[in-house]
Amino acid sequence: MSAALALADDALVLSHRLGEWAGHAPVLEEEVALANIALDLLGQARSLYSLVGDEDELAYLREERAFRNVQLVEQPNGDFAHTFARQLYFSAYQLPLYRALAATDSDLAPLAAKAAKEVEYHLDHARTWTLRLGDGTEESHARMQRACTALWKFTGELFQPVEGLEADPAALEAEWLVDIREVLERATLTLPDGPRLGGWAAGAGRQGLHTEPFGRMLAEMQHLHRSHPGATW
Repeated sequence: MSAALALADDALVLSHRLGEWAGHAPVLEEEVALANIALDLLGQARSLYSLVGDEDELAYLREERAFRNVQLVEQPNGDFAHTFARQLYFSAYQLPLYRALAATDSDLAPLAAKAAKEVEYHLDHARTWTLRLGDGTEESHARMQRACTALWKFTGELFQPVEGLEADPAALEAEWLVDIREVLERATLTLPDGPRLGGWAAGAGRQGLHTEPFGRMLAEMQHLHRSHPGATW
């Protein structure tokens, strides 16, 4: 498995999930913010796919089992709490990863240096919403806690070794845990204590095994391209 392909699939799938908020966010400012994050991730995916092959073929013509994204990013948006728990967990992983890759002499280094600057904003935005919801009303606190707990089982896969990825998974995980613990404590939330890699259902996206919502999302994402093969705009 190509490291570039795995990271590209992560970015593409999460970009599509965030794009699903278009026209549905509660306020215009947040709709623009989520769209900008989605576009950043889409740009990362395109750059990474270019290291592997044709970006359109890779995005639109592969079957579900050929995608190598972690299962965390394919989880449905749910409410705002669910969306930002997912974003918090993923961005807190992406930032130290890209910083580590930027310091190498690999083909991923230039892209990682640029992407790290984007992800700093993504993570800051996710932290802000986590604090706002966690330390807000009784209802928002309960929703944020449920979201953090529900998605916790998908986080272990982030730190499984990927062939060709020049970063230390153990070091990334240690930094991630410190960051997540600090944010959740500030948000008056409890750090979940369940398993973080619960068998294939929460740990095999890198091997092409995905959760049920992913198939439906992929069909929607690929529909236009597959319906009009070879079309140009």
